[in-house]
Parts: sequence; structure tokens; C-alpha cells
Amino acid sequence: MIIRVRFHGRGGQGAKTASRILGTSCFIEGLNVQDSPVYGAERRGAPVTAFTRISDEQILERGYVFDPDLIVVMDPTLLDSPAARVTDGIRKKGVIFLNSPSVTHITKQNIASDFRLVNFDLTNAAMEMLGKPIISSASAAAAARLIGMVKESSLEQAIETELEEIGLSEETIEKNVLLGRKVFSSLEPVELMTEESSRELKIAPLELILEGNGLEDITAAGNSSVSRTGSWRIFKPVVDYEKCTACTVCYAYCPESALTLRQDGKPVIDYDNCKGCLICYRECPPKAITLEREVVAF
Repeated sequence: MIIRVRFHGRGGQGAKTASRILGTSCFIEGLNVQDSPVYGAERRGAPVTAFTRISDEQILERGYVFDPDLIVVMDPTLLDSPAARVTDGIRKKGVIFLNSPSVTHITKQNIASDFRLVNFDLTNAAMEMLGKPIISSASAAAAARLIGMVKESSLEQAIETELEEIGLSEETIEKNVLLGRKVFSSLEPVELMTEESSRELKIAPLELILEGNGLEDITAAGNSSVSRTGSWRIFKPVVDYEKCTACTVCYAYCPESALTLRQDGKPVIDYDNCKGCLICYRECPPKAITLEREVVAF
């Protein structure tokens, strides 16, 4: 039996570490494991994918997990991103775990009827426990609980091992252990169907258009001409124009040129391309910029 788990998150949420924690917790249980990430833009907020394979036998597969039994969606706005392709290849009666207080915003366009859904608001739990939307331990705990192959003690040992390796303080590690314990105890295991997919795999043709000046746009969905970095946000900055003094500090610091200035010198945020780095929020002298949790993809 082999269980394939695919994590979809954004840079800074901890998808890679979640995959490692899950793999280590299963290894502690005596199982064979693999874990590996795929980096895209390698920038905070950009889509990140990580994989974990778990088996009681030798694992002969390598590389990308195309047909997961369990998908962990660490940011629900990724469901609307054509580049992330979150639900691709999930097995029949597979499970999608969604980091969200509800699943009501999921539409038929991005999810099929033979999936099973489980949700829990990991971000809110992380904000309460850590004060930051970093959900590596929480996501690993959710996956470990759902597959039903990991004891809580093994999960805690894995969190400590992996977070010590990346140099976090004892206090931070302890908070992550508490967070993992909370998520683990809040969910129930699900029966994962390891039925092999009957879907026929085909090689997709690559359309190359060579016209004009040789600098053609790549027009497929998810590529540069249609992809908006606004979909990378977890939190979005919001300007309070009553407090804003038009000092233009936010305009000067914005690394993406996602701010323009009105005639009165106050900033206007281009939400299509603001990737949510929140430098403007941190640098604003009169604290006229606040944060709101992002709920849609642009």
C-alpha cells in the first residue's frame, strides 16, 4: 500500500516543511517515506508544491505526485489559480483537506463530486498560537491525522526534529508542537481509497506561436501575460485615507511597483499585482495601512 500526499501552499506558509514533518512522523512509525518540494518563483506568496509518499513497502516511484490520495490545500485561493492546478489527478474518492473555516466557496468548476472534503481553519489557529500565518506544523498535523497512520507522539517528535534542524528557538518549537497537537486532536482519520486511477494519461501538445518580433507572449493560462501576482496574497494591505499623510514612503518601498499616487499624493494599490509582501504595512509611518485576510484570487 502506498499513500501519496500533495501539499499546495504559498511561499512562506511552510509547505516544504509540512511535507518533511509528515514524512518524518511516518518514518518514526517504521514506514518507508519520500518527501520533496517543487519551487516555482521562490518568492514569498508564490505557489509552492511539496510531496510525501508513504508505504509499508519499498517505494519505487520518484518525482512529482500526479495522482494523490490526499491533497492539502494550505491556501484556498489556490483553487482559483490556473497555474496551481490544485485538484489535478486526485484519485477517485480521494480527500482534499482545505485550510478554511468553511467549504462553501468551492464551486463545481474547481472540484468534482467524487472527492471528499475536510476543512479546518489552520491560519486562524496559527495566528492564535504563533501570531503568524505559518502553518507548516498545522498542515502536517492535519495530513498525519487524516491518513490515520501516525500517533500524536510521533507527530510531536517529528515537529521538534524538523524545526530544530531549521534553527527555530525552543519557544517557537514548543508553540508549533501545541499547534500540531490542537489540529491533530480536532480531526478524525479518513479511509483513503488507494484505487488506481483509470484515467488515461496523454501527452499534451505544446503550442508555440512564432509571429511578430520574436518576443511572443506565452498565452496559456497561468503564464506571464495572464497571471497576476495578486493571487499570491494571504493578507492584503488596505489604506486608511483619513490617516494617510501622503508621505509616499509606501510608494518608495513597494518592490513590485504595485502602488501609484493620486493627485493628492496618497497611494492607490493595484490589487491585481500586489503580491502581499506587506512592506508598505510595516514601513507606513502613521500606520495608515491595515491588513485584511485575502479570500479571492485575482
